Amino acid sequence: MMFDYSTMPQHKILCIDMKSFYASCSAVMLGLDPLNCYLAVVGHKERQGSVVLAASPLLKKEFGIKTGSRKYEIPEDPRIIIEDPKMATYIRISTEISRVFHRYVPKDAIHTYSVDESFIKVDGASNLWGDADQIAEKIRDDIYREFQLPCAIGIGPNMLMAKLCLDLEAKKTGIAEWTYEDVKPKLWEVSPLSEMWGIGRRVEKTLNSMGIFTVGQLARYDLEKLEKKFGIMGNQLYHHAWGIDLSEIGAPIVEGQISFGKSQILLRDYKEEHEIKSVVLEMCEEVARRARSQRKAGRTISFGLSYSSEEFGGGFYRSRTIEKPTNITMDLYRVCLQLFREHYSGKTVRQISITLGNIVDDCEMQLSLFDPGADKRRELGYVVDRIRLRYGSASLLRAVSYTAAGTARHRALLVGGHKG
Repeated sequence: MMFDYSTMPQHKILCIDMKSFYASCSAVMLGLDPLNCYLAVVGHKERQGSVVLAASPLLKKEFGIKTGSRKYEIPEDPRIIIEDPKMATYIRISTEISRVFHRYVPKDAIHTYSVDESFIKVDGASNLWGDADQIAEKIRDDIYREFQLPCAIGIGPNMLMAKLCLDLEAKKTGIAEWTYEDVKPKLWEVSPLSEMWGIGRRVEKTLNSMGIFTVGQLARYDLEKLEKKFGIMGNQLYHHAWGIDLSEIGAPIVEGQISFGKSQILLRDYKEEHEIKSVVLEMCEEVARRARSQRKAGRTISFGLSYSSEEFGGGFYRSRTIEKPTNITMDLYRVCLQLFREHYSGKTVRQISITLGNIVDDCEMQLSLFDPGADKRRELGYVVDRIRLRYGSASLLRAVSYTAAGTARHRALLVGGHKG
């Protein structure tokens, strides 16, 4: 199949990424050049197993330390600086950087994708500021002059192409632009598939088993077979391989993949079942709250445990689909307990993951003669959310959070899961 790109979106969209944002901010606060220092931001620098949240470009390049590495993997080198995170400061800087974007485009042309990445549609701004490349250079110069922070900018005709251009070229060159003419010579050559945004290791493994190893092979694969294997995601994978994305600024690039989840690396090893269940209940509460905050509910609950390195790792991740969509904490908890009883092997637990998927709008609930209290439990969740929103996340907690196993009180003191 060939596509007529003349009928596709022809926008000028910038995808702006702040290089090693946390590490760069910490470097500037210490009076260092982010591009010429060896600095790592770790979750807690007093713990050897703490996760590296960000590493400066030189630390990545010369020592191989990157986001997700552990503190004990950082070499003992006097040049290397290790810092605790300052999340509140990072968020404040991110907010100030977003104000730079408002100088060039209106608010509805800006989409903040994450604390360190944003999309900007510059259609119509050329009469004021020049073409997309010139606007990108002005924004990059403004950010560096005012914050001393480096960034990379990818430019594309849609959000997907701008993101792909950023990840696959602009992060190496600073600023780059892709058009639909670049799909075959640049995008189709990408391999392994996990280098393409939107394709994780699991999907890559499945595609490899189908004989697909490059984006070009994915683009030329039979669409019906992809849809049969992956459902709507197969359709998206196929069209993304052709560089096609019809979503508007602010919409998720990958539709139909919305889910609500939480993964928590525990502060210590958990061996006792009642302690593990206490944390699971707290996490179910958080996942349900996140779904309710978007007025969504889901039918598929996924639950996973990762065992301690002292147990030589391992674990499980299983899913179960229920009949009616829910965003009620105890509904999620019951399913997680079922999966826990079926698959837990009694080993020491260090990480827990819970996800609510198969999402639908929570605009109505079918009443059941066999469960007359369901609607009240649903509304109770929203009431609790409003109380916490007004008085703080720790203003109303379950009793398990006050036990030695609970983590919610500690995490309420954090910003973005880390020190403020």
